[in-house]
Amino acid sequence: MKPLPGKNPLLLAILLLALGACSSATRYGVSDAEFTSIESSVRGHINTLASEEFGGRRPGTQFETLTLDYIESVLANSGYESGTNDPGNFWRSPVPLFSTKPLDSRIELSMGRRSVVLSSESSGAYTSRKRGLVEAGSTIFVGRQAQSVPDEMVRGNVILMLSEPGKSPGRREVLFGKGAAAIITVVADQDSMDGVAGFYGNERIGLAEEDDGRLIAFATDEAITEALGPAAWGVLKQAVEAGQTEPVELDATTTIEANSQRRELRSHNIIGRLPGAKPGSGAVLLLAHWDHFGECGDEGAEDRLCNGAIDNASGVAVMLELAKRLAQNGPHDGDIYVLGTTAEEWGLLGTKAFVENPPVPLNEFVAAFNFDTVALAPRGSAIGFVGQGRTPLDEIILSTIERSERPIGDRALADQFINRQDGIILLDEGVPTVVLSNSLGDSELVQSFLASKYHQPNDEADGIELGGAVDDLILHEELVRQLADATLYP
Repeated sequence: MKPLPGKNPLLLAILLLALGACSSATRYGVSDAEFTSIESSVRGHINTLASEEFGGRRPGTQFETLTLDYIESVLANSGYESGTNDPGNFWRSPVPLFSTKPLDSRIELSMGRRSVVLSSESSGAYTSRKRGLVEAGSTIFVGRQAQSVPDEMVRGNVILMLSEPGKSPGRREVLFGKGAAAIITVVADQDSMDGVAGFYGNERIGLAEEDDGRLIAFATDEAITEALGPAAWGVLKQAVEAGQTEPVELDATTTIEANSQRRELRSHNIIGRLPGAKPGSGAVLLLAHWDHFGECGDEGAEDRLCNGAIDNASGVAVMLELAKRLAQNGPHDGDIYVLGTTAEEWGLLGTKAFVENPPVPLNEFVAAFNFDTVALAPRGSAIGFVGQGRTPLDEIILSTIERSERPIGDRALADQFINRQDGIILLDEGVPTVVLSNSLGDSELVQSFLASKYHQPNDEADGIELGGAVDDLILHEELVRQLADATLYP
């Protein structure tokens, strides 16, 4: 994690006292007429981005092009310029992706002259490549161990391990890091296997540069019992339960083949910049993911299009309108960057690409604000503060919220979302990043959305509540003004 630039505590305290005492403390208050005007503009952006014409904003499609054209047009008309800092990629920073969808697989265990092919119902193998194959690989049983297994026993071999909820993914990561050719994870029963198939069996999108082509397999305990024999498999499991941790080289070889439908995708982040009046004053970053799933409803359903109005046309809309108001009320000392990220829904991929190739060194960003799913609560609602206690921004944020006369929501609720949004990627790289959202201030509201509209075709623009979203916009406008002012936040 990169170190954060130091701040003078005395200077910051004086600043906050001054802001609380002077008439500018209420400068971010707006009249009802202006509030309504902002709300109308935000709704207009949402209606466009979540329309049928934009097709659910799936990365790598013509709907991505429509979406990026729209964002660029709004920012350019507001006075922004390309922020990629790359003359060869104006406004749009490439994010190479790949898409993979499993087709079929085969797992065969051989002991001497006896071979058993596991059924497709009780087993499955998956790879990100068109074909993954390990033929007659030596097989090592490691139980629930990973770190303690000698590298030479892992490298180039098929690893058979027992599943353990919450720990299996980390153990697989360690074993692949030691050079495993493939890993078979033994799950408890058919219900567990069905859950695995539901997770791995759908299309997945990843960053091309992170594609490792790993061959990962799963099988039920019953299937492995049949393949190795009840006595041999029983002895291995009993040893694990008795605390014996030594890996065992089995008198068996394993062949695993997995085939996938794979294609390369070219997607983009979009980056705009409002130049500051005082170079070297740092920069503030606004970000929101523009992507959604396209068609994701059930096969045969009358409406399969997932428009993504709340998630996340609302976040993009608030970010665009905020960007316009900041340009109108400038100039500001520091630069203001606006980032629309791709493939957030597939694992925060656009933000991962951004931190690998930022337009300026990441330590130049004094603050970043993420806008995601921001249209649930009415005006005056509590605000969720995601990232509280993790950055030097707490004091200025809490003071500004207090002067806005909005309550702060349950911190435990907000903390649940720290790892579920783009900001965590920036935060892990040392960029002070937070989410301030009406949608995370009320547990009932957010749980209701997650249970009814989240990643569903009914997340549409009609009837969206925007009062809290406009509150959020006004709050962020005041915060960015302060953070982009070199005399107030040096």
